[in-house]
Amino acid sequence: MADQTDNIVKPGPILRALRLQKGLRLADVAARTGFPVSTLSNMENSKVGLNYEKIARLSKGLNVDIGVFFAEEAAAAQPASATGRRSIVRGADGRVIETHAYQNRFLATDLLNKRFLPIVTEVFARSIAEFGELSRHGGEEFTYVLAGTLEVHTELYEPVRLESGESIYFDSGMAHGYVAVGKERCRALTICSGEESQIIGVLQRNSAHAVAQRPALATAQPPGKGAPRRRVSAK
Repeated sequence: MADQTDNIVKPGPILRALRLQKGLRLADVAARTGFPVSTLSNMENSKVGLNYEKIARLSKGLNVDIGVFFAEEAAAAQPASATGRRSIVRGADGRVIETHAYQNRFLATDLLNKRFLPIVTEVFARSIAEFGELSRHGGEEFTYVLAGTLEVHTELYEPVRLESGESIYFDSGMAHGYVAVGKERCRALTICSGEESQIIGVLQRNSAHAVAQRPALATAQPPGKGAPRRRVSAK
């Protein structure tokens, strides 16, 4: 059985090259990412392994696509003809990002530099007003409804309703939003192409906006009206 440390990448030289290219000191990167200077120094010297969460923080702080950290690593790690990557997802595996409008569970997060992102989405919003500002990001998007009724809003088309077993494919650079119709739980499998760090960044900004808006949303509903919605904690 392979050692678990074999799955931890060490793109220290790439991190150092990016920092120098941008004219940043270790202290500057520390301020952008929240990592201590000593930890960043160890990362650059390959004394600390970098998992998915750490690299996502670095890519966001340095404003670069997450794939930059793995392009050279992947090329050196395996022959060009190798096609044996795989990821098995069980139970509640994955990375969860939740907003007021939906919860997204990113699957196969142990595979880095993927060509597309598989996501299981549970939609909370019951109206486009509750959803709020429409989202947009690079690439294309495919959504297959697993349960319930989903209403898809876009900036260029009239809203369309999809029942369980139906799907939609669209350019995700077009602003879009998802709304659950009826009382039944609404879940969908979404596949997004495009830059992983950009898509996660859009969701994190939406999540931060939701946190800021929650007090206002709570006071807008009269006491005793409606049941509280079940929340799933982010992993």
